[in-house]
Amino acid sequence: VQLQASGGGLVQAGGSLRLSCAASVASGRPLSNYVMGWFRQAPEKEREFVAAISWSGSTTYYADSVKGRFTISRDYAKNAMYLQMDSLKPEDTAVYYCAADPTEIRTSPVYRYWGQGTQVTVSS
Repeated sequence: VQLQASGGGLVQAGGSLRLSCAASVASGRPLSNYVMGWFRQAPEKEREFVAAISWSGSTTYYADSVKGRFTISRDYAKNAMYLQMDSLKPEDTAVYYCAADPTEIRTSPVYRYWGQGTQVTVSS
């Protein structure tokens, strides 16, 4: 699985961004067989869980810090995943990574496949 994250940028506090994660699967296994998630890493901090979505898309999980502000979704036809980020805060500033795994949703950064990351900067 190859993942490509995009959509980051500079936004003022209170603004919105939508991150995208385009996926390609060379093994023939449908992307719908993978759970997917978003993590972020700020300078000098560990990579932290942001949100995840189940194989079917029916179950989502969020970190407490983003609950109510971020929305994760996936589009099976486009082999893509999205993170709609609203009411952004300066503390949301980080490099955001998308990830996929063929097993189960976890909130630790142990997913098998990772994208390259996209920078999100929120100014105060």
